[in-house]
Amino acid sequence: NTTFYQYSDANNYVFDQRGFNTFIKGEASTFLKPNDPRLLLNTIVTKISHSDTGVTVHYKDGCIEAEYAICTFSLGVLQNDVVKFSPQLPMWKQEGIETFSMATYTKIFLQFPQDKVFWNTSTQFFLYADPIERGYYPVFQSLDGPGFLPGSGILFVTVVSDQSYAAENQDDATTKAQVLAVLRDMYGAKNVPEPTAFMYPRWSTTPWAFGSYSNWPPGTSLKMHQNLRANVGRLWFAGEHTHAEYYGFLHGAWFEGQKVGGTIAGCVKGNKTVCVEEVDYPMLHGDTPEAQYDPANGWFVTSFQTVGFDD
Repeated sequence: NTTFYQYSDANNYVFDQRGFNTFIKGEASTFLKPNDPRLLLNTIVTKISHSDTGVTVHYKDGCIEAEYAICTFSLGVLQNDVVKFSPQLPMWKQEGIETFSMATYTKIFLQFPQDKVFWNTSTQFFLYADPIERGYYPVFQSLDGPGFLPGSGILFVTVVSDQSYAAENQDDATTKAQVLAVLRDMYGAKNVPEPTAFMYPRWSTTPWAFGSYSNWPPGTSLKMHQNLRANVGRLWFAGEHTHAEYYGFLHGAWFEGQKVGGTIAGCVKGNKTVCVEEVDYPMLHGDTPEAQYDPANGWFVTSFQTVGFDD
């Protein structure tokens, strides 16, 4: 992923208690007023009708008609067919959606009384290797330490893939018992008390997400991905999954939304230089030649070198 070439070779954990939506609210406050009727919260889209003249977005109590629309549903939502498209999306688009994967990445948080913290708070990571099952609650991370939340008594464990799906499809009590059994195996049963707080998200079962972030399976090509991101007439698509280089990251969604928004603004204003439809490939032939790793196929910076931008 170009993120690691251009920005950093490390993943940083963000624990700002205001949450990521703070900057989104800040941006929105520059053009939306409190209780602005243009912003519909807690509104579930059920159907999108699209044609060469416009787009209609249907929800339970009504619909919105527009000249253009940007679909920012997650890849997981698109793959689960919870929203109907009329007419159906073309086959090349459907195949583009189904080709890519929606990963699940689950962080499970526990908080313990400060006077009963049992791990070394000067150490950030703790590893567990289950003797039977690979990936069974393997990586613990302490937030009760320098640079995080000293004195918080918070510890979390990360699971992925099959272990993530298993945890997200069982109740809290079962997951908590499993995590505590692992910790007691690591530190001794007498040293690990019951947590005072316990929680984790269930991204794979959340109806507006159905997963954590998108990923490229082996054998996929840039042209396959271009079919995922390409517009269908006046219906455009954006999100982390549509960014060829920053997929899986917040800034991927940011840049894709910015680009598509700018394109549609050009279309509305009649600027034909800006209003350019995305390339799509109804017929795919093997891999994508290196010469076609270009902006037309969503490739804006190089990851073939250890430096960021092309000269």
